[in-house]
Amino acid sequence: MAEEQAPEPTGDKLLKVLTALGNPHRMRIVAALTVRRNYVSALAREIGMGRPLLHMHLKLLEGAGLVVGSLEVADDGKTVKYFEMAPFRYELTPEAIHEAVRTLTDTREGRAKADGAKDTTDAADATDTTDTTKEESK
Repeated sequence: MAEEQAPEPTGDKLLKVLTALGNPHRMRIVAALTVRRNYVSALAREIGMGRPLLHMHLKLLEGAGLVVGSLEVADDGKTVKYFEMAPFRYELTPEAIHEAVRTLTDTREGRAKADGAKDTTDAADATDTTDTTKEESK
């Protein structure tokens, strides 16, 4: 049976994933959660990070769809939120980026289309006013 290929991510989704993974702290979190699921306090101790900072990073990873959090009731009655890796697979190639860029909405043109507005490109953006002449020193 042939391996099923995942759909290409949109530009916005790919940007969110790359942004989430583009931080050494978040990469360490992903590495730790790849080994086993964990809750914030234990994970904070394991990777040597304060809980508030860890929680911020987990929220960003969760927003990118890379980790999933679930609340569970412990034996002592306390509610604990466990985090684990979400299954994902991205193939990062120049062609994939080319296709993803076409769906970006985080551009001037993309925002204009998303807002239903006309093109908001400034004339100054389209005109290069840089003086490239140099005076020769004597």
